[in-house]
Amino acid sequence: MEQGILYVTSRPSSREREAEYNEWYGLHLREVCAIPGFTGARRFAPVQDDGPYVAVYDIEAEDITEALAGLYAATAKEGQMQLSDSMQMDPPPTIRLLRLCGTHAVNR
Repeated sequence: MEQGILYVTSRPSSREREAEYNEWYGLHLREVCAIPGFTGARRFAPVQDDGPYVAVYDIEAEDITEALAGLYAATAKEGQMQLSDSMQMDPPPTIRLLRLCGTHAVNR
């Protein structure tokens, strides 16, 4: 089994819609994790500036590219995944698929 992450940066479409964007994203995390191969998700907010939000989706599959293909297929199907115009699309979110190539654990 391969392990990896899908790393996504995005922003709300406006400051006025930031609460709506965050509420929608909570639902979106669950929708993505329902797709085979996706095993969990975390989301991070900018701390010191107005930089993008970051979502990190954990993937474990025979082929992590198949999990990403499943996400794109779900996005393309009418009614299977809710997208929101509260997310900025110009420029679009940045999406990167990364394969696990090493680990280190700290035991304290």
